[in-house]
Amino acid sequence: QVQLVESGGGLVQAGGSLRLSCAASGRTVSRYDMGWFRQAPGKEREFVASIRWSGSSTYYAGSVKGRFTISRDNAKNTVYLQMDSLKPEDTDVYYCTTKGAVSWDYWGQGTQVTVSS
Repeated sequence: QVQLVESGGGLVQAGGSLRLSCAASGRTVSRYDMGWFRQAPGKEREFVASIRWSGSSTYYAGSVKGRFTISRDNAKNTVYLQMDSLKPEDTDVYYCTTKGAVSWDYWGQGTQVTVSS
C-alpha cells in the first residue's frame, strides 16, 4: 500500500513563502518521478511541478516558474515544494503524486495553501 502524506500548508500573506513536504511509504520514491498538482473547488486539478526519479530534471507550470522549486531527498523518501513570492491566485489544495509506468498513479490527501492579499 502506497501512502503519500503532505504537510506544510497554511495561511500566508502575499509575497511570503511556504515549504510543502510529501513523505512516502510503501514505495521507494527514488525509483519514481514525483510531482505536485493543485486544485481549487470546482476546477480541474492542474500540474504545478515534477522531478525525475534521479533529480536530474525538473519541470514547472508557467505560472509558478521562477517562484517555486521542487526537490527531493531520496534517503528520506520525501519530496519538497518550496514556494516563494506567493500570490493570492496560488491559493489551492496541493497534492503530491508519484508517476507509475503510464501516468500519475498514487495521490496524497492534499494540503491547503491560502495566500491573503
